[in-house]
Parts: sequence; C-alpha cells; structure tokens
Amino acid sequence: MTVAKMLLISSSLAVLGSVLVACGPAEAQAAGPVSPVLAAASAPAPAPIVPATPTPAVPTSSLLDLRWTVPEPRLVDGEVTRPLLNMSATLKLSAEQLVQIRAECTLEAARTELDGAYAEIEARQPRDIRFRQVGTDWIGEARTGWKVDRAASEAALLKVIQSGETRSTLSVSLEAPARSVRWAAEQKLTHLASGQSSFAGSPKFRVHNIRTGAGRVQGAWVAPGQTFSFNALIGPINAATGFQAGYVITGNTLSSEDGGGICQVSTTVFRAAFNAGLPITERHNHSYLVGYYEEPGLDAAVYAPSKDLRWKNDTAAPLLVQADWNLKAETLTVGLFGADDGRTVKISEPAISARRPAPDPTFMVDRALEKGAARRVDMPAAGMNAVVTRTVSSANGKRRKEDFVSRYKAWGGVFAVAPGDDRLR
Repeated sequence: MTVAKMLLISSSLAVLGSVLVACGPAEAQAAGPVSPVLAAASAPAPAPIVPATPTPAVPTSSLLDLRWTVPEPRLVDGEVTRPLLNMSATLKLSAEQLVQIRAECTLEAARTELDGAYAEIEARQPRDIRFRQVGTDWIGEARTGWKVDRAASEAALLKVIQSGETRSTLSVSLEAPARSVRWAAEQKLTHLASGQSSFAGSPKFRVHNIRTGAGRVQGAWVAPGQTFSFNALIGPINAATGFQAGYVITGNTLSSEDGGGICQVSTTVFRAAFNAGLPITERHNHSYLVGYYEEPGLDAAVYAPSKDLRWKNDTAAPLLVQADWNLKAETLTVGLFGADDGRTVKISEPAISARRPAPDPTFMVDRALEKGAARRVDMPAAGMNAVVTRTVSSANGKRRKEDFVSRYKAWGGVFAVAPGDDRLR
C-alpha cells in the first residue's frame, strides 16, 4: 500500500471518529488528532482485517416510545391506596431528525414534536374526588395533574437516541386537586344516600334537558351549614345555556318552552336528600301526578323564580352531589357523599286519600301537525292527596318526624291535534 493511500484512509477515519465521539467524554476528545504522516511511518505491517465491534446505529425507526409511571390514589373503605398507572406516548420523528440529533447532541430538531407531546400529557388537570360504585362498594378517585420535568426527561431521551434505543422514561411530577383522596379520607367521606328516577319513554328533547341539567348538578359541593338551591345551581334555562325547547302546558295552552324535563333532575336530587335525612327547606309537588315519577309524594317541581328545591347540609363535613344517567336503562341517579354521623332514616309508604278519577283529555292545537293527525303530549292522572312520613333518628337518640304532604289535581292528559280538528273546543 502506498503512503498516499494510507494518508487517505487515516484522514477518513479521523473524520468518522470526530462524529462518533462528538457527544462522548471530554477526555476522549482532548487527546487531539494523531499526525497521519507519523501514523503511517510508525505503523506496523498490515494485519488481517478483523471486523470491529459495531458502533450503536442511529435508529432506522421514526417511532420513539415515551413511558412514565405515576401513582393514582384511591379511597377504599376509608383507607388511601396508591396503585400505579403505567402510561406511554409515541414520539414520531423522521430518520433525518434522528441523524441531526446525533450530530448536534441536542433535541432541538425534535422541539415541535416534543412540545406537542408535553402539551397532551399536561392537558390532564387536577380534578376533585369522585366516587364510583364497584359491586356494593364505593371507590373514591381523584385525578392528579401532570407536569413533565423537561430537563430530566430530555437528558434521558438524548442518551436513548445516541445509543440507538427506542424507549425512554419521562419524569412527571404530580399536582394534587384541592379536594384530594387524602383530604377526603381526613373528612371521612363516604356514600350517604342516593335517589333514582326513570325517564323511560321521554322524547329526545326531554332526555337532552335531563342530561344537561344533571351535568350542572354533577360535582357540586355543599359546605357544612350551607343551603343547597337547585335553581341557583342550574342557572338560566334557555337555548344559550344548552337546553332545548319542548312542549309545555300552561293553563289550556300548548306552547314550546326551553327546559322541559328539568323537574326530573330536581325530583331525583330531592329523593337523594330526602333519603339522607337532610332538612328539606323548600319543596313543591307538581300540580298533577307525573307518570315518570311513579310513587306519589316523592317529586319536586321547580320553576324559577317562584318554585325552588332547597335543602340544608346539617352535617359537620362537606357534601358532594353526584349525578349519573344511564341511557340504556333510562334512569337518572343522584348520590350524596359526606361524613356518616350515625343518623338513620325511615320513610313510610305514601298514605293516599281523596282520590278523584281522571277527567276527559284536553285537545290543543299544534299547527305543525297534518289534518287528522294527533299526538299524545301528556298522560292522564287521577287526583289525590299523598302523605309521606319521614323519621330521622340521630346517633344520640333524638328523633325528627315530618309529614310531606302533596296534593294532586285530577288530570285528563293532553293530545295535540291539527288545526280544525273536531275535538277542539
């Protein structure tokens, strides 16, 4: 081999070596290059070529697996547990980006993709504790917020890319919510009571309004000594706040009004507070029995500002109101969670008196109907008086007995008919 060829090979190796050790230890780079002429002059006779140990290659895949493990506290039977969540995200980089990262020893070539991944992870914000029923048990679960430690995470990722691996660990710190699992354990929060109602057979607008109203109730907190106001919590009921219009009967007039079905939510909230033994400070029954509410005496009509549902938290701890709807079963459930002070609640069957049969139905004009068409808008109901007695016994032996009286008018139901129908009066 000529000296010229040896000089060319040495020069090429020097350039390659400078790329491979660019991110290596400082002392390896401080030794400085060896003179090609001196290396050629002192080199021994060529030896048989032996394959060198391969240098870790730049990954050919553009997918990098980012993983992190965080605890997610739970409240089970009054005790805090800390099961781990194993999470992952995929970082998509091109082969060119990976080559540039290896050459520059920084992750700036992937800054856009990294910032996008961080934003998705950090979109998880803290959320106060909620309770979920598993069998007969109630499990309390809050949600921590996540914040990526960029310096530690990127140092680990850079090493992974340099070594040719495709999996890296993120460092993620936690932000606890204001009402965390540990806070709930200190307050001794547990399930107190629930109320349920059925909306089977409801038209679509009514189901929509039930879900919208229940969404306003969901997650409400009532401090000790505070009074719960349904109307104040729900706020204005109109299209701008998400409610839909439906049939409303006012006197003998059939009209369209936003919020039909909201009384399904107030009724279910009332039943939860009633079953929990909380003081009911305002409650109105409907003018006539509504078929959706089944047993008489356990409904609660609202119509702001004249009619509200109000009850007081007379316990020593905060109360959480949860609302859950099941579209398949067509049921709405409202649960109350707080500190159990040992009170017991006994509720009687409704005592019925002064029964009155339903009169003939009422027919009202609906100009949207074709001639001869008719549609039932409301079901008939017998008139009656109903008295439900609730007895609340406290842990110290004191008892509070209350009668809840409901007076319902006899109601013949309503049919909507086309203009000119012979049944219109």
